[in-house]
Amino acid sequence: MFNLIPPLHVTTSLNCISSISPPPPPQTVIMTPMVHLLLLPLLFSIAGGESLDDKKGPFQNQVLDVPEGTPVPYAIFQFQVTHEGVNDFRLNEEGSDAIRISKDGWLYLEKPLEWSQNENLVIEVEALADDTVVEGPISVIINVLDINNNAPTFNQSDYTAVVRENNPEGVPFTRVFALDQDDPTTPNAHLRYSLISQVPNKHNTLLFQINPNTGEISTTKEGEMSLKARETIRYGRGEDQSIDALKTRFNEYCPNPEIPTEENPFFTCVERAEVRRRNMDPMEGPDYSLSVRVQDLGGESANALSGATRVHIIIQQNLWVNPGPITVKENLKENYPLVIAKVQSNDPNAIYRLVQKERWLKFPFQITVNGEIQLTEELDREEKDMYILVVLAEDDYQNQVDPPMEIQVVVEDVNDNKPVCEESVFEVQEDEAVGSLIGQVLAHDNDEPDTMNSLLSYTIVSQTPSSPVVFSIDAASGQIRTLRLLRRKDHQKYNLNVRASDPVFSTECKVVVKVIDVNNEMPLFEKNDYGSYSLEEDTPIGHTVLTIKATDADDPGSGSSLIEFYISAGNDDGVFALETDGDGVGQLFIAKPLDFESSPTYKLQIDARNPEPLMKGLEYGKESTTFVSVSVTDVDEAPEFSLDILAVTVSENTTKGAVLLTVEAKDPEGKEISFKLDGDTKGWLEIDAATGQIKTKDKLDRETLEAFEVTVTAFEKENPEKSTERVVSVRLLDVNDNFPKLTERQAFICVKFPKPVIIKAHDADNFPFSQPFTFALAHGKKSPNWDLITIDDTTAKLILKKTPTEDKTFTLPINIKDSAGMGVTQPFEVRVCNCTELGYCYIAPSDQSSKLGMGNTVGILVGTLGFCLLVFIIVIKRTNKNGKKGLTEEEERNAMM
Repeated sequence: MFNLIPPLHVTTSLNCISSISPPPPPQTVIMTPMVHLLLLPLLFSIAGGESLDDKKGPFQNQVLDVPEGTPVPYAIFQFQVTHEGVNDFRLNEEGSDAIRISKDGWLYLEKPLEWSQNENLVIEVEALADDTVVEGPISVIINVLDINNNAPTFNQSDYTAVVRENNPEGVPFTRVFALDQDDPTTPNAHLRYSLISQVPNKHNTLLFQINPNTGEISTTKEGEMSLKARETIRYGRGEDQSIDALKTRFNEYCPNPEIPTEENPFFTCVERAEVRRRNMDPMEGPDYSLSVRVQDLGGESANALSGATRVHIIIQQNLWVNPGPITVKENLKENYPLVIAKVQSNDPNAIYRLVQKERWLKFPFQITVNGEIQLTEELDREEKDMYILVVLAEDDYQNQVDPPMEIQVVVEDVNDNKPVCEESVFEVQEDEAVGSLIGQVLAHDNDEPDTMNSLLSYTIVSQTPSSPVVFSIDAASGQIRTLRLLRRKDHQKYNLNVRASDPVFSTECKVVVKVIDVNNEMPLFEKNDYGSYSLEEDTPIGHTVLTIKATDADDPGSGSSLIEFYISAGNDDGVFALETDGDGVGQLFIAKPLDFESSPTYKLQIDARNPEPLMKGLEYGKESTTFVSVSVTDVDEAPEFSLDILAVTVSENTTKGAVLLTVEAKDPEGKEISFKLDGDTKGWLEIDAATGQIKTKDKLDRETLEAFEVTVTAFEKENPEKSTERVVSVRLLDVNDNFPKLTERQAFICVKFPKPVIIKAHDADNFPFSQPFTFALAHGKKSPNWDLITIDDTTAKLILKKTPTEDKTFTLPINIKDSAGMGVTQPFEVRVCNCTELGYCYIAPSDQSSKLGMGNTVGILVGTLGFCLLVFIIVIKRTNKNGKKGLTEEEERNAMM
């Protein structure tokens, strides 16, 4: 241990405080091994910049924390032993070469630790007295604490993306992804994405936005409205899109040009634009370039480390524009089918298909090959006021080339319905004040509400008896009021005819007004206190607690004798409710769940009232009020989750051990609960039984399972039967962890009829890390023998340009990249050969070898052995059969041979 640090030559200047004596000259001190050892704690304290007193303790098992990247030497801990003879310490051989221990028990670092290499170290320490173990060994666990010393990096320096015009706000069209090598369970690896700049940005308006947590890029509201592609030529289904067809179009538009088409600057400009559209490269001429930053520490610290990338975006023209909502008048007299709208796919060869979203027997719509939506018959708004059409644009194999489009067809109302009403019966007490409200005539018009077609007005056409006129009606609302005092001795009933009219039609409504006796009797309860009732807190909703009764001495059948019950006090949270039959019988029942913990007792006040007002000077008294007490008894209830819906979305490359979600639950009685997780068929997740943290315990893979559900159960530890379950939905976000692969790696071309070879690739990733693919010959130069032309997002065709002089097999290096630019070079074998009439490669007889192959040799050998075995069995049987005749030894030997 004396040679841990080489002897140091230290030059010191001792400054005397006294101003009289001159300072001594500088002295050079040679550090001996013993001085070196004595100064080791001082060096530790200087290197660590902290006090060493807190780093001492007894010689026993220890768990110690050490930050990574600390300056060395770094003091970790000093062991203090009780044995007086201890003069040295020893580490086991498995300890890290970065950790050492001095003779006086100081455990220290000789080399800095790295969290990424080891999260923790386990070593053993022995205390020695003259090389003899007198204490120990003890176990020391050293946890390496991560520091933020890794900046996040994007998996690509440049991204490319394509977005169509009118892309809906907030719908992602591409995504960036970054990684941080720091501890994923700490803020050091908590990443946050942000948009630094957008080029161009003429009006200082951002047209794009980024999800700070996932890195998904989408359009803003302004981007949805204002993103425009460069103008291009529109083509119809099956229309020729070649340059020659473009010349023909141009000549039809400008007949007999004075300048040849190839020299016409207008044509050459259009031609260049069309060629550029077909060969768009976001890296060469993007419409927009975004600068994106990613920061660790959640982007919330001034010390956060960051990385940056660029996203180059091309805006594609979007012809797939929703023409809705479409308005069609009902009962429209036209020649059918009638064109009401037209759609156009971004694919000129799309096949259109029209389906209905709702299950409706009648579907009077169809679509033509050129996208015209037609109505086949008249519509009736009262039958159905709106249809939702779903237009599909597909290729020849019914693959969608554009997303499904929902179009609303609104049926416009016309006034074709007259008002309807039923006979109304109202009651009014005699001597009620002039202007009192009698009732309201209710008429209905089936035409569209809140339009002039359904706006009604009311007038009283006749009154029986006709004199004197005692009622008036509000023309707009239909409310009927009295014009004078009514008395039963004059008339007990009036009949009115009320006309309800819309702008075109009208109908007459019958109204009966009964004059009833004055309400001079109050409802009386049979009991003014119904006593106490006890209910368990798990009593179901709808349970009847008790039946109450009251009577009224007014005229039977009138509003003055009708009894209604109300809970006027003690029911602030609405746990209880009342039902009444009007004849004085009411049912008190449970309307909401009982909860002992929040409300163990209730004292309810119930009032009985008449719908008709009491006679002047009369007021309801205590006879019209009763009380009932309800006590709730405690029941051991199952734990309750804080949320009913639990869902989480994470990247598929989430680090093992990362926390996806913390579920929260509590027991109403405050008992200790635990959690368990079921339904994880892939074994990807685990849950902390105490805290409810759901963590990853294995690698997630979106290509294996994109979305899945698990069940989390919260249960009482003492009584596990008391449990509650919640379903947790997990969706995995794709990362670019797969490259496009060839589905076939071999093909042949017939020399006489050289047809292009179709090359197809597949990528297990999802958008935006999959198709469209780019295909290229990997050598980067134009080949004199081969052409590779992209057909669609996933296929290309390989064309033989020059025929070889003999049959030959070519191995072509083909580079296939996904939309994010990830890909590898893959070999593709093409045999160029003479073919038979059936179209297969012909092999001349001379090319076949006369030697037997391994398969033929094995077959002959097996056949020979089988024949020998058969002969042997026959001989044995014959020998057994002749044994009874007593064969000689020589005969037996001959038979065996």
